[in-house]
Amino acid sequence: MIGIEYSFQKLKVWQEAKKLVVDVCNLLDSFPKFEKYALCDQIRRAIVSVPSNIAEGSGRRSLKEKIHFLEISYGSLMEAFNQLLIAIDLTYITEESVESIKPSIDAVAKMINALCNTYSQKIEEQNSLKLLNS
Repeated sequence: MIGIEYSFQKLKVWQEAKKLVVDVCNLLDSFPKFEKYALCDQIRRAIVSVPSNIAEGSGRRSLKEKIHFLEISYGSLMEAFNQLLIAIDLTYITEESVESIKPSIDAVAKMINALCNTYSQKIEEQNSLKLLNS
């Protein structure tokens, strides 16, 4: 392990999103050479944004900010998936190759949503406590 372990590294959703980056980037190797700096770059940026925003959000103090970065992460995940679907239509990759990583995409999406829900519940609990104490 590299030096200090930060809190985001302990998050299962970050760990799975990081694995997904490797899977998607490996899939990009099969794209035609002329797409290496076009659609490939867009997909790479979108998929790398998923664990990056999870990590950035984990460093924020407020729950609202944490949720905001998780929402960005989810949006980037959907963007990358959409671009993979486009790549299928363009016959750059096969439907089977995307189907092989789809369970990981689904799992990361569910984990992001679950963490958002957890943070939202904590916000509601905090707000309820404030009302009780006032």
